[in-house]
Amino acid sequence: MESNTGQVFNLVTLYDRFQEIQDKRKPKGKRYALATILIGMFLAKMCGEDKPSGIAEWVRLREQWITRMLGLKRERMPHHNTYRRVLADVIDEAEFEDLAREHFKHCGEAGYQVVVSMDGKMARGTIDLEASDGLYLLAAYLPGEGVTLAQVAIESKQNEISAAPQLLTCINLRNKVVIGDALHTQRQVSIQIGTANGNFLWVVKGNQPQLLQDLHDWFDTTIPLLPGMGCPPKDFRSATVTSKGHGRLEVRTLTTSSQLNDFLDWPFLQQVFKLERLVTIQKTGQTRHEILYGITSLSAEQASPSQLLQLLRSYWGIENGLHYRRDVTLHEDQTRFTKDSAAHIMSIINNIVLALIAKTGYAFVPSARRYFAANLEEAFKLLV
Repeated sequence: MESNTGQVFNLVTLYDRFQEIQDKRKPKGKRYALATILIGMFLAKMCGEDKPSGIAEWVRLREQWITRMLGLKRERMPHHNTYRRVLADVIDEAEFEDLAREHFKHCGEAGYQVVVSMDGKMARGTIDLEASDGLYLLAAYLPGEGVTLAQVAIESKQNEISAAPQLLTCINLRNKVVIGDALHTQRQVSIQIGTANGNFLWVVKGNQPQLLQDLHDWFDTTIPLLPGMGCPPKDFRSATVTSKGHGRLEVRTLTTSSQLNDFLDWPFLQQVFKLERLVTIQKTGQTRHEILYGITSLSAEQASPSQLLQLLRSYWGIENGLHYRRDVTLHEDQTRFTKDSAAHIMSIINNIVLALIAKTGYAFVPSARRYFAANLEEAFKLLV
């Protein structure tokens, strides 16, 4: 459904979707419906509880209210071991990822040049030095909306490079600008994005040594590329942004060029750029100078130097808006799980909770959780 303002509303509630999830438990002895267990987990999460023991106690203290709101016949709520068992053995990770993708699939559809940040994260609560390296998840995140579009687990013999194509097949890439760190500066994933009518914005580092050298030489005005050949003047365009905060003064200058598109033979290439960052610690006066190079499929008409600066800066929203909040605010890394499947399901729950909070307009997640703890009906409305 679409409103007069163009915003898309999902008419299927999360509770509806929970009722469709395959329940791996045997019917005999099953006391609680899976949808009921999940509603309790989400409510507790949104109101400040993160670990299964805390979730179970929170739900038990509000069992009469939850029973009344859901119209249940049974008033008692599950033990915390039930929550752990559901996370580890009852829900299929792929099906739950599909549920999250389906519920938020219309996010990022409005407008043009919507940034999708792609980055990986280790679930540190699953690390076992004797038995496992831990669960590693690669996510595609909308920093402008606070929504995780898709997430995949990286298998033990995989890395982010091999998992990225699988992740991107889960997303409608039209009018999206996919940004990742230098690890993802790969030809095949660039072809995948361009063929799907999306765009990429990559930083180039040592994993593409020839490309890095070419960009360095092009932007180095002291190097004559073709002496005596009468080369045309370079089409450099630049933009500078100065920001101040946290005791630092940062000056960022980005310079672009479109004259290497054919020479570099990179699929869908439209611009190359050089990014200079000068950071000054105001208290000590110490400075740090950094130069980065990059490529993009966005043309000069689609993205000016100042727009590229904004796009690159927005990429880091995945660290602050997703990874930090899951690790620190939702205590994901501090929650110990003996099975990767349990940690994976909990990460999906955390992704959904953060997306729901973002949709309410709260910029500070702890404040949102305190509000929902005092206004349970408002949290309930987001789920049912």
